[in-house]
Amino acid sequence: MERGIHGGADESAFRECFSLTWKNPYVLRLAFSAGIGGLLFGYDTGVISGALLYIRDDFKSVDRKTWLQEMIVSMAVAGAIVGAAIGGWANDRFGRRSAILMADSLFLKGAIIMAAAPNPSLLVVGRIFVGIGVGMASMTAPLYISEASPAKIRGALVSTNGFLITGGQFLSYLINLAFTHVTGTWRWMLGIAGIPALLQFILMFTLPESPRWLYRKGREEEAIAILRRIYSAEDVEQEIRALKDSVESEIHEEGSSEKINMIKLCKTKTVRRGLIAGVGLQVFQQFVGINTVMYYSPTIIQLAGFASNRTAILLSLVSAGLNAFGSIISIYFIDRTGRKKLLIISLFGVIISLGLLTGVFYEATNHAPAISSLETQRFKNITCPDYNTAIKTKVWDCMTCLKASSPSCGFCSSPSGKEYPGACWVSDDSVKDLCHNENLLWYTRGCPSNFGWFALLGLGLYIIFFSPGMGTVPWIVNSEIYPLRFRGICGGIAATANWISNLIVAQSFLSLTEAIGTSWTFLIFGVIAIIALLFVVVCVPETKGMPMEEIEKMLEGRSLHFKFWKKRPQPVEKQNQSA
Repeated sequence: MERGIHGGADESAFRECFSLTWKNPYVLRLAFSAGIGGLLFGYDTGVISGALLYIRDDFKSVDRKTWLQEMIVSMAVAGAIVGAAIGGWANDRFGRRSAILMADSLFLKGAIIMAAAPNPSLLVVGRIFVGIGVGMASMTAPLYISEASPAKIRGALVSTNGFLITGGQFLSYLINLAFTHVTGTWRWMLGIAGIPALLQFILMFTLPESPRWLYRKGREEEAIAILRRIYSAEDVEQEIRALKDSVESEIHEEGSSEKINMIKLCKTKTVRRGLIAGVGLQVFQQFVGINTVMYYSPTIIQLAGFASNRTAILLSLVSAGLNAFGSIISIYFIDRTGRKKLLIISLFGVIISLGLLTGVFYEATNHAPAISSLETQRFKNITCPDYNTAIKTKVWDCMTCLKASSPSCGFCSSPSGKEYPGACWVSDDSVKDLCHNENLLWYTRGCPSNFGWFALLGLGLYIIFFSPGMGTVPWIVNSEIYPLRFRGICGGIAATANWISNLIVAQSFLSLTEAIGTSWTFLIFGVIAIIALLFVVVCVPETKGMPMEEIEKMLEGRSLHFKFWKKRPQPVEKQNQSA
């Protein structure tokens, strides 16, 4: 059985995916309806990066306090940690479909609260609601798709969830760009997120529960009826038989189909090995820095020397487009190349890209324009106070100016060109308008730089390499690597680990860039990416094309697989079964 599946998957998985979904559009409908959860995930990740620029303009307390900006971003992540933890339990207790419906209702409520928020505190409350919904959806959507997909095209269909995540990020930047000149800017950006949540809520009422969950709960007739709609006539009986054997084996081993003992979970070899691979991938996905790019993409672009909010959002749209393109590449290669090879290629590219970003930001910091005493003191009442009291003003440059804190100061570019010495003035709206009225550029996040376009190149390469591998594969592996009995709870553990890691990165990125600089921050991500590469080579198994019930058997006898480019030899008994 296993050999036959692997043989076709290498050369025609992508074509087979389209062929099967064309013959049976019901499968594609299941995947895309559940995948809207990925769209919500992606939209929330991307929209806050642009909305934050305008939230800072509306709420001066947010503009002045970096920790408040990080809180607005990271409270959604904190909510997602709770949502992922609840989601694991809700998936096993109430079913995958019910968990998605719960997530949609929470997301919709959060979007309404954010759009109407009169102050930062209520905005944070809305972000928490949205985060809980996103956390539940992030682990439930790929699980639902995986359990309702034929083994031959499971990777490609779960990758549609990844595509919709990146598509949601791209859509969020389009929305951000569309509302930059509309009254209420960020309120529209955040509030419009309720529309896809409402759409998915309606669509999921027309779809069935996961057949594997139904079978596990003793509702065999319902499960078999759904499996007959998903699988071809020649494959369905074999799939039903494998599912029946898997469930009976679990019940016989545990003596009950309802108890889940956490100690037993950790002692079970297949579960433990699956958790090491699944949780490890989710943690490394975040610690190589992807969501610093997605949450703070416009801010990073401003750090690279692009002053305008609109320009920063427009250039971020390019990054989001590359991210979506990378997820399409993943759909093509995931069942053709395999999960592990895709991860390794992805991490090699991420390491190179982070090295480039480290170098670019290091050079940009050390070649910042100097401060012109003449320009700075042209208007004495707006000269930066720290500059006035400084002993050695000749050593001041743009970066020194932006680090001034009593009060914060900004850099107005020189009339001769943005790379020439400019003025260091107090940072407020009237001074910014004065600078703009003289047709000059006003900088508060980063400094003018000739290296800005190289930073964009580094970001682009990073996203192109990250998206097809580390962007989608961790979710695919976690949707298929655990035994059915533990799939919901283990998926919840892995998703919770992802969101905790996400929270740590989101909450610390701006503070790190202020404390040690942007270049050193990206260097840290690069070192973590090297560790992630070693982890993938040693600890992550290849699950390409394997029926879900066979993956459990593979983990039971799995050893470390350093020569990832070679196929594992099949056990003699399986070859006999295939023949």
